[in-house]
Order: sequence, then C-alpha cells, then structure tokens
Amino acid sequence: MEQVTNEQVLEVLKKIEDPDLHKDIVALGFVRNLRISDGKVAFEINLTTPACPVKTQMQEEAIKRVRALPGVSEVSVKMTADVRQHKGLDTSALKNVKNIIAVGSGKGGVGKSTVSVNLAVALAQEGARVGLLDADIYGPSIPTMMGKSGETTIRENLIQPKTAHGLKFMSMGFFAPGDKPLIWRGPMAHRAIEQSLSDVEWGELDYLVVDLPPGTGDVHLTLVQTVPVTGAVIVSTPQDVGLMISMKTLRLFQETRVQILGIIENMSYHICSHCGSREEIFGHGAVKTASESLGIPFLGEIPLNQAIRVRSDEGYPIVLAEPSSPIAHTYREIARNLAAQVSISNYASPKLEIVEEPA
Repeated sequence: MEQVTNEQVLEVLKKIEDPDLHKDIVALGFVRNLRISDGKVAFEINLTTPACPVKTQMQEEAIKRVRALPGVSEVSVKMTADVRQHKGLDTSALKNVKNIIAVGSGKGGVGKSTVSVNLAVALAQEGARVGLLDADIYGPSIPTMMGKSGETTIRENLIQPKTAHGLKFMSMGFFAPGDKPLIWRGPMAHRAIEQSLSDVEWGELDYLVVDLPPGTGDVHLTLVQTVPVTGAVIVSTPQDVGLMISMKTLRLFQETRVQILGIIENMSYHICSHCGSREEIFGHGAVKTASESLGIPFLGEIPLNQAIRVRSDEGYPIVLAEPSSPIAHTYREIARNLAAQVSISNYASPKLEIVEEPA
C-alpha cells in the first residue's frame, strides 16, 4: 500500500480556509500533533474559540480531504480550542483573563442585561471559561437572572464571585440587596468598578462579559481607562428612538478607541402564541441597516418573547431552560458570531493602550 506523507496531508489541509481570518488552517497554525501510522492519520485542529461557528464543517472537510489521499485508510480529527488573549491584558491586573467584552446600550429597557446573561451562558455551554460582571451599579438585575442572592465572601483579600450555570459572576446587587438603593457619586462608582475588576478572584477566563449601565457615564469611562477592553457589543431595539440613543454609546466606544465587535437587534419581532402571526412591534431591520452603513458586524436579531422574561425571572436563562427552542438557538448563534469577532480582533488588532478620558 502506498504510504501517505506529512507533506501530502498538510498540502490538502491548506485548502481549508478559516472564513473569518481568511487564511488556511495550516498557515494559521491550527493543525497540531499530526501522526501517521499504517495508513491511519490523526491530528488536531486547534481553533481560536470553542464557539467557532464553522467548527463542525471544518472538521468534516478535513476528514473528507485527507481520506481522499492515496494510502489513507482512516482519519481522526480532534477539534480543540485555545482562545487567544487580547493584547495588553497579559500585563494587567487581569492577566489571567483573555478577553473583556463590554455590552452597552443607549437607553434602559432594551433587554441588554438579558442578552448579556444568555450570551455569557451560551459561551460557557460551548466550552469556554466565562465570567460575567454586572456593572449596572444603580440597577443590578443579574443576580435575579442567574438565580443567586446573598452576600459574597472574601478570601485572601479577594472577593469571591458567585458561580451558576457554568460561569462566575459578580454584581453590586450582592452589596445592596432587595430594594436598598446605592446613593453614590461618580468617584464611588469609579472605585466600585475598579474593585470589581481587580479585587475579584476571577481566575482563568476566556471571556469576561461586562454588562454596562445604560448611557455613556462614569462606569463606561472607568472600564475603558482601567483595562484594555477587547471590544464592545451594542444592544438596540429597532425603533428610531432606541437606535438613535444607542448610537451615542457606540460613538463613546469609538472615541475611546474600543473596537465595536458588533450590534444586536433585540425585541426584533414577536410571534403571537395564539395565531402564530408575526408582529414587528418596534419595527424591524433598522439595526442591521445601520450596521451595514457603519461597516459594523451585525451579530443577529432576537425576538420579543414571553419565555425569555419568564425564564429570566426564574433565574434560569432560556438557553439552559429551553435549549432546543428557536430562541436558544438564536442566542447560541449570536454567541458564536461574537466569539468569531473576538478572534478576528485578536488576530489583526495592533497593541492597544489604556486611553484617557476624552475632552
């Protein structure tokens, strides 16, 4: 039997291109641990995220191409992932966190926190190590959505985050439970965010998702001045007022040199539970149109659905509570699109520095 060589295997694998990084998987260094024995070929494809949108297709194509080589009787391809770290974080207080993703919106009531929770859980479901920071100081809602309450503990001078649904999370809601208000001026909010980043034992994370308060205030500036942020996600409803205000948050990130990873249209449409008709209560498609005109990735659209609200109130995000539902599928697809944009950013971005507050 003709013996296949390493060079032949690598040559056919060069025909497989990563659709986001636009290079073949051999040039990108994805192919690892290639072994050939008696016609049996085995290797790993090490991706930049476990949430890769084309992971299955890439594996299938690799098996098909290598199996077609003369002398090959069996092909085994193991899919692994090593999330790349954003430049700058390796020297910061969060050196064990590979990426920080800010989620913002222009105004309240657009479902930003619900989106943050479900995206974070979806990334964890894909196999990523995920943290979630509820930075909405004056209106923390993530403890309710994650089904955890009570005070946090401190060990060796570090605040211990709560754990639920496969991820770690921290919220100011643990320090002001129930309806107790936080009556803080800007400097106190500034210090709270700094402590939530550097004084919490986050451990090793692939992604730290930061749920920001609405608007463009102190918390946003503190975040981008304290740590190198990989990028930001904007959540908006499709109506003109919501989109116009969300653009202010988008511009804030652009002015502070934070890359926009993408924009999401939430409450995009509603499917009637009785008749099945589709209603576009807040309009539809404006966010995608805006993303195209601005040259910003459109990550996806999420419907307005009662089940999302019910599951959030129960403390069990819908991606876990109803994993086979179309809505859960939508969240997972958006999470994969987001992970792809993070990979693109880390591959192509120049070294970033902490920015100063704009004049």
